[in-house]
Amino acid sequence: MSEVAIGHEAHAEHPTTTGITHNKMLMWTFLASDCMFFGSLIMTYMIYRGHSVGGPAPEQVWDIPFTSVSAAILLLSSLAMVLSLEALKRGSLWGYRIWMLATAGLGILFLGGQYYEFTSFYHEGVTLHSSLFGSTFFVLTGFHGTHVGIGVLWLLILVGMTFTGRLGPENYDRAEVAGLYWHFVDIVWILIFTLVYLIPYAK
Repeated sequence: MSEVAIGHEAHAEHPTTTGITHNKMLMWTFLASDCMFFGSLIMTYMIYRGHSVGGPAPEQVWDIPFTSVSAAILLLSSLAMVLSLEALKRGSLWGYRIWMLATAGLGILFLGGQYYEFTSFYHEGVTLHSSLFGSTFFVLTGFHGTHVGIGVLWLLILVGMTFTGRLGPENYDRAEVAGLYWHFVDIVWILIFTLVYLIPYAK
């Protein structure tokens, strides 16, 4: 057996009885629990929306065009993630690195936009302790931003692993699991953007 074949066999991910690898099974389990976590945060915000006493109202501080650009940036990062995984599947490490760095860069750009929005709200008098709106909003979007930050760090680590031989087409599953996480974070933001920003604004 050739050295390449031995290496592929050593790094191969073994499927569970469901046909899904252990890495994917663990990620799907985590995402299921995270769905309930974000679901509870979103529901809490929706239940208490409009019940704040004092402080600026959401419609007084929203900047829908700016937040729309931030949402578009995060959606573009999902496209870059798809292209990076396709490049890795084809065996193009350089293509994977370029598109993965693009994904991480767009994630960082989104976080920069979120930081700008948070500081703008702070100057308008909306803080974590200023009102019910401030508390529920910052907890919800802050936890999402934390997820994005963790994702960016994860992607950069994966890029680094390609230079040490620990990530390649033979262990594509490792990169695919990170892709699942990143797409989940993007989907959650679409829900937050729609329910928290757009629906109240439309009213």
